[in-house]
Amino acid sequence: ILFLQCIEHFKMKNSSTVSSIVLEAFYRMEDLKYLYFVTFLVLYMLTLFANAIVIFVITINKVLHNPMNYFLCNLAVNGIYGGTALLPPLLGTLMSPSHEVSLACCKAQIYFLHTYAIIEFTILSVMCYDRYVAICYPLQYHSIMTITKVYKLIAFSWGYPLVTFVLFFIMTLRLTICQNRLGRVYCLNFYLVKMSCGNTYIESILGLIFLVLYSFPQLSMTFYSYGHILKICFTATKESKIKALKTCTPHLFAILNYSVGCFFEIVQSRFDTSYLSFETQMFMSLYFFILTPILNPNILCL
Repeated sequence: ILFLQCIEHFKMKNSSTVSSIVLEAFYRMEDLKYLYFVTFLVLYMLTLFANAIVIFVITINKVLHNPMNYFLCNLAVNGIYGGTALLPPLLGTLMSPSHEVSLACCKAQIYFLHTYAIIEFTILSVMCYDRYVAICYPLQYHSIMTITKVYKLIAFSWGYPLVTFVLFFIMTLRLTICQNRLGRVYCLNFYLVKMSCGNTYIESILGLIFLVLYSFPQLSMTFYSYGHILKICFTATKESKIKALKTCTPHLFAILNYSVGCFFEIVQSRFDTSYLSFETQMFMSLYFFILTPILNPNILCL
């Protein structure tokens, strides 16, 4: 055993230490990089503008100071958080001649992008619970959804993702990275694990287990809330059903928008999509982190 440990230590000592990551997808954008730069800059400005308008309107208008709009305001803040974690670094790397980022910046981006995704899902789940109380217990709504409870749910929406992802991300931080070329325009945990030395089977299994565990509270809240809403709608009057549908439709579209983004990301990371055009791959890759923060304010505020 001691002999094998010495060999393993020797291998690790002599393995190349990567200090930067080359994002190869940018090389395919060289011919039109100025057009891409302007496009991404406009998208970033739209993200800031659309979400800032939501925050501003809800903040200054006291009529809108209710639980649902507080959650909507937090969704807008998270949209700015996610857009800022992706687009400014993307613009800088696009204009860089080497198209590479430091390993530390890559790891920081992984943390910000993943926590953005988990926070988004958690806020949407909390909004499910709010709709459940509003539809199933309309007369007790204000006594159940007190301002103290709203603050606790908002704290949970941010605190739970920020803390739980750290516990998982520690495993990635301990890995030795042996490759420095990544065929995307941003860093994600799955790709960084694949670029590490040795067999990453255990890390992949632990990652899958963590995915199930950290999404369990959100999924439970979502299915529980809409399960009871559907149950109420089956016995309600036609007018009540229409009112419930109007109340839930924007939120359901937001969940659908989130699910489409997750689907695109899973397809790209787990399956070979090289047969697709570069533009299609870019659209699928950036949908979740660019279009979702832009579409959500429009879907929910309409």
